Amino acid sequence: MLHSLAGWIGAVIYYLFALLVIAFACYCLYIKYIHMKYDHIPGPPRDSFFLGQSPSILRRFKANQSVHDLFLEWSLKYGPVCRINTLHYVVIAVASPEATKEFLMSPKYPKDDLVYKKLFNLFGTRFLGNGLITDTDHDHWYKQRRIMDPAFSNTYLRGLMDTFDERAEFLVEKLEEAAKNNTSVYMHSLVNCVTLSVIAKVAFGIDVNLLETESPFPKAIEKCLKGMVYYLRDPMIQLKPWMWSFIKEVKESVQFLRRTGEECISERKNAMKNGEEVPKDILTQILKSAELEEHDDHEQMLDNFLTFFIAGQETTANQLSFAIMELGRQPEILKKLRQEVDDVLGLRQDIQYEDLGKLTYMSQVLKETLRLYPTAPGTSRWIAEDMIIEGIHIPGGVSVVVSSYVAGRTEAFFPDPLKFDPERFHPDAPKPYYTYFPFVLGPRSCLGKTFSQMEAKVVLAKLVQRFHFHLVPGQSFEIMDMGTLRPLSGVLCNIKSRSQAS
Repeated sequence: MLHSLAGWIGAVIYYLFALLVIAFACYCLYIKYIHMKYDHIPGPPRDSFFLGQSPSILRRFKANQSVHDLFLEWSLKYGPVCRINTLHYVVIAVASPEATKEFLMSPKYPKDDLVYKKLFNLFGTRFLGNGLITDTDHDHWYKQRRIMDPAFSNTYLRGLMDTFDERAEFLVEKLEEAAKNNTSVYMHSLVNCVTLSVIAKVAFGIDVNLLETESPFPKAIEKCLKGMVYYLRDPMIQLKPWMWSFIKEVKESVQFLRRTGEECISERKNAMKNGEEVPKDILTQILKSAELEEHDDHEQMLDNFLTFFIAGQETTANQLSFAIMELGRQPEILKKLRQEVDDVLGLRQDIQYEDLGKLTYMSQVLKETLRLYPTAPGTSRWIAEDMIIEGIHIPGGVSVVVSSYVAGRTEAFFPDPLKFDPERFHPDAPKPYYTYFPFVLGPRSCLGKTFSQMEAKVVLAKLVQRFHFHLVPGQSFEIMDMGTLRPLSGVLCNIKSRSQAS
């Protein structure tokens, strides 16, 4: 009996092994079929049959080099339509104004499920779920977007000026202390605290001055972003034992942020239930969204909490950091900007909503910053049917990526592209034709664009009005890729008060 049982187990193992071999062979044939289907499209050589070009991408990321420079190299070498392989997936990187217009301006091309639905969970823990950024169902997304719109109306945003001004003053106090003590400061860390304090206050009613108070929020957000990039770019990460402790930390960070959201939502629900007056902020709109959809989807509310909490501060902080970095390298541009700020504000230190529209050169500086350093560097769309792009036949059932980083650094679109030149965005200059889209374009454009640029203007105006800042020599001007882009060096500056200087 034991002999027959052992024979039966041996047979099962044999057949299972045979099935695995057959399945593996079928998968290899399928990858080969995908290669044959798309290999007429120009692209770099694959590093391996299975992993395609992903090892090259991952090497850049691990070396703290921007993978978007690699995409730029490929675009310049292989043309505006470039194929990238990973396993059995193909992505088409497109750097064509006409194609960008087609993909971004039309709802015909949904966000790519492969990318955005992967962010539903992060290593098995619900992350951005079906929030406003990751929702690929156009009708469901549109319903969410319409409900959120009042929290970003001009009327409501005008009412945020006092908060922008107050939180920026916290930064001024910190920099005055640094100037007095003659200490260097990492500007990215400081402005990150400001933008996080702003979004916490105006969106969710969390009142905290992160420049004075130790908080787990910044580290949790950074860990989530780093985990997100690894999750998207390294298909084998969960099979690597040496990465398991990192994955555990990422999951704990996601859980912490969702617990924070749960507390905020619970408190606001109770306030609304008790008839208390509540602000018309993002949190209130999240709750109204659930109410209007006639179901209390608690997890969906947490999805949008995380979406706005992370996206609402990260990109603005990075834009300000890059702007400060470039102004530190370009004294003539800084001088011109300071003159405009002095002309508009004079000695007045509080900034009014009406002042923002007069800071036209500052708008140019901020736009040029986003051209050269788009903090959210690209987006993807799904092509369901065959089409022709730049004369190349693209079989349907594939993802396309349009990169504002690649477009902004392409000589054909922006002459001398590495030169920081705000005059490109002078009111009388020709408008870029679908080659400048740091906030995306079309129906899925960034809801918080106006919010972000108002906040950036307030913070930058106060810095320029009150301080001289000089970059500490010897630091790197490279870009760190965290999904969003930020300065690798942290922008280390020596600070001197203008009142001291005079």
